[in-house]
Amino acid sequence: MVAEPLLSTRFRVPALRPGLVSRPRLVSQLEEGLHLGHRLTLITAPAGFGKTTLIGEWISQIDWPVAWITVDESCNDLSTFLTYLIASLKQVDEDLGQLVHPLLQAQQPVPERELITALINELIATETRVIVVLDDYHLITSFPVHDALSFLVNNQPSDFHIAIGTREDPPLPLSRLRARGSITEIRERSLRFTRAESTTFLNGTMKLNLGTDNIDALETRTEGWVTGLQLAG
Repeated sequence: MVAEPLLSTRFRVPALRPGLVSRPRLVSQLEEGLHLGHRLTLITAPAGFGKTTLIGEWISQIDWPVAWITVDESCNDLSTFLTYLIASLKQVDEDLGQLVHPLLQAQQPVPERELITALINELIATETRVIVVLDDYHLITSFPVHDALSFLVNNQPSDFHIAIGTREDPPLPLSRLRARGSITEIRERSLRFTRAESTTFLNGTMKLNLGTDNIDALETRTEGWVTGLQLAG
């Protein structure tokens, strides 16, 4: 049972910043994975590569309902994690959680598989179409949470999709998903700005009016790392 109230800001989709450098090549890749029925979208890169911004741009262009959770360390408690998950889903469909919530409040702990199974059954019964975004998932170090999410990924209904933004790969069944062609992955190499994106960022967003040689030099030094470009600019 979660003793503290839930932070509503953790359910809030971050607003797209003015001057956003649009990344249609990556958004198209994410949309294709959704169209192909992939179970999981995984965006993995160190800090400052624009993972959250990319997810925000993607979901702003699709017609799927979104349940967003910005993860923090408190979510390492399985009950807390599931409570946040249910609360985010309720913002999409208020009928969700009627089976799971009483189990979370039970005096005796309920096995995690029973909790996730109840959630999956509710999703199937309500035919809820939703993308669950778990941002900053690298803060999860709890294997019970990883195991619960793995079970959900392996058994989720077809109209349910999970998108994860993280600094490192989580211990989920990624190899199995790759073998089945059920995962979309975007990594650091793809998130690095191209020369055209660097030009748009430096001269469009930052208003620096740099020449070609300066842009090439900054792109080479930062290797397309957006935070590096911002600091260098």
